[in-house]
Amino acid sequence: MASRRADPCAVHNMALLSSVRKLEVSLPMRLTDLIAPDAIVPSLRAGTKKLVLQELSERAARISGLPPREIFNALLQRERLGSTGTGSGVALPHAKLKKCLRIFGVFARLEKPVDFDAIDGEPVDLVLMLVAPELAGADHLKALARVARVLRDIAIATKLRATRDPAALYAVLTQEPASNAA
Repeated sequence: MASRRADPCAVHNMALLSSVRKLEVSLPMRLTDLIAPDAIVPSLRAGTKKLVLQELSERAARISGLPPREIFNALLQRERLGSTGTGSGVALPHAKLKKCLRIFGVFARLEKPVDFDAIDGEPVDLVLMLVAPELAGADHLKALARVARVLRDIAIATKLRATRDPAALYAVLTQEPASNAA
């Protein structure tokens, strides 16, 4: 009986696919992958947490084509589990939706800080909302970690608070760190 040998092309393709997957996992997620220039709200006027989430849901709907009510309801449901106000004037509301095809975000600089039930009790004036596919799993967590890391940076937060220009806000948010570390 003749021995069966593995197809060299198939073996090479499997090795290549494995290498690409490892590279994808090791590459840092960039904010340009998550936020488009039209996803910047430079001076949002909303007096409550609920109104902030509603306004961001409407902007997200315009960008994604998803129903604004579904985004809003998913955000409210997530907030019931615990506030996404991370402290230092920052909130990272997020939700997963079945109809969502890719992770994306909307950033807002609030005209006046609002109570967001943040962990430090301080009002929030910088909000970065993420919407992800229902099965995003680790990618959703990776995106949350990335935006949290950016907004936790005091120098970046200070620059974001100092401007109302959408292009400048986008540039500050998406600048690559000097060390290229994620």
